[in-house]
Amino acid sequence: MDGMMAEAAFIDIGGLDDIPLRGARTVATAHGTIAVFRTGDDAVFALRDSCPHRGGPISHGIVHGHGVTCPLHGWVFSLESGAALGEDAPCIARFRTRIEGRRILLDIAGPILAA
Repeated sequence: MDGMMAEAAFIDIGGLDDIPLRGARTVATAHGTIAVFRTGDDAVFALRDSCPHRGGPISHGIVHGHGVTCPLHGWVFSLESGAALGEDAPCIARFRTRIEGRRILLDIAGPILAA
């Protein structure tokens, strides 16, 4: 794609209250399973549901602030960037989200590439 982003393709995946505070749910897409997180301040983020270390489901991790701790090995990932915090590790692919009213929209056009 020569550095160009795919055109957005947002789909409605449910209401904000369908995801508990500091929780996650998963959505199956053509790009694999995506974990959609809701933070304690009602921000919503989406990451590929696979930790780059062992492939564990990051959706099973503990959400704190704008981060999530992998349930398999304790690495902490930024929900905003997908980057491992304090680790020299690959990022988790992230996807665009937005909230309209109290509905969550997920961009399934493809992941946002790390800068």
